[in-house]
Amino acid sequence: MDISVKNQELTNALCNALVIGVFEDDKTLTQSQKKLDSSLGGLISDYIIKKEGFKGKFADSEIVPTYLKIPSDKIMLVGLGKKKEFTNTKLVELSAKVIKQLDKTLNVKNVCFELLGVQSGNFDTQKCAQAISEGILIATYDFDKYKSKKSNSQIKKVKITTDNTKDEKLAKAGVNCAKIICSAMDFTKDLINEPAQNATPEAISEIAKNLGTDLGLEFSVYNKKQLQQMNFNTFLAVGQGSAHEPKFIHLAYKPTKKAKKKIVLIGKGITFDSGGLDIKPANSMLTMKTDMSGCATVLGIIQAIAALKPDVEVHALSALCENMPSGTSYKQGDIITAKNGKTIEVDNTDAEGRLTLADVLTYADELEADEIIDIATLTGACIVALGQNITGIMGNNPDTIKKIIQKGKECGEALWELPIFDDMQDMLKSDVADMRNTGSRFAGASVAGRFLQNFTKSKNWVHLDIAGTAFIDKPYRELNKGATGVLIRTLTNHIMSM
Repeated sequence: MDISVKNQELTNALCNALVIGVFEDDKTLTQSQKKLDSSLGGLISDYIIKKEGFKGKFADSEIVPTYLKIPSDKIMLVGLGKKKEFTNTKLVELSAKVIKQLDKTLNVKNVCFELLGVQSGNFDTQKCAQAISEGILIATYDFDKYKSKKSNSQIKKVKITTDNTKDEKLAKAGVNCAKIICSAMDFTKDLINEPAQNATPEAISEIAKNLGTDLGLEFSVYNKKQLQQMNFNTFLAVGQGSAHEPKFIHLAYKPTKKAKKKIVLIGKGITFDSGGLDIKPANSMLTMKTDMSGCATVLGIIQAIAALKPDVEVHALSALCENMPSGTSYKQGDIITAKNGKTIEVDNTDAEGRLTLADVLTYADELEADEIIDIATLTGACIVALGQNITGIMGNNPDTIKKIIQKGKECGEALWELPIFDDMQDMLKSDVADMRNTGSRFAGASVAGRFLQNFTKSKNWVHLDIAGTAFIDKPYRELNKGATGVLIRTLTNHIMSM
């Protein structure tokens, strides 16, 4: 969908539908809206004051006819809710609702948006334009690659109107940023939605290689023989039951100027998780093509970072393999020596993600980063605790955790800190090795985090459990059913703020 900015009066907007907003608790028209109202003979004022069904509540809407008095065919009057509560994240949600409604119920191809709610003072013009654009682009995403009938949107063009050149420049910057972020989200969602038959370790490593080439990134792809020499033993154990060879990918964005910080992003890359010999029930395998969501997320983030070009060095790492049952699979009771020398007793082959991450965390330490952030669809326990719309966050640096939670809040992505205590290590005790790969049925998400902590020496490590948030079974706010691209917005903004 083509989204652009045009400096023009609302009265001159040539489109099928012009979207303007009013607050529930302050129905005062802006100067631009007053001019529009005057051109329509006070019709907008009549709707706001006299129309019983329209109160200005959040996402309320009313179609106002224009009777050919202005170039726009019709006006969509939308409620912004209460003024103090109208944030840029609420605007993302509202824009998504509006574009879906226009697409489904009205025969429109060209839409104009005013800078909805910018008069509240809760955000500036750039944030406003970015939020409108994000809502539209996220809401109109659809994975229809394998459908004969494509679900194309009727709406082809969206213009955001401004009434001065300063706001025009700021709005264009906001739209550009939204396009970069949403393009990265689409890339990530496409990869997660792709069936496992096509999204194999080899295929994804090739995608990563092409991404690196296209974006001018440094990249390396390591094969099984190289990984054996690098002592990626826990990772290789997980992948040894599959017909597909494991791959380890490392992409790096390095700024032209001296980097202010160095950040390492690690994404879990299980391209299909059957559970291994501890095989999952059939219903539990239905969405296991998404167990590489962490990998897809870090690739999406580095795509966005390469376009935004901050003075921050960013590395994206992922160990890619399938967890499959076969005559060569790793087994319960096996003892594996991790890259850092610690031994692990395999208590359950379906607790494989933490094993693949263990070696990558140790590898990440060698990069001497300021922050190490791992992202993984790691535990069902996190879904039980937080549901499908809240990401679990834990780690060993409270300041970094707080910063990421705040960035999530600013982007409309909820995160909640889960604890890691040293004595949780007791839950991982083994009689025959340094530790087991599972604990008891209690505190599963936190115990998994404690397991990972054994494999990094970083004093600034964060673990993000996206088991619930990477893929949802029903629409939520601006997000459609399926892959969400969660944390692309949060972590990109976190890096950009350094």
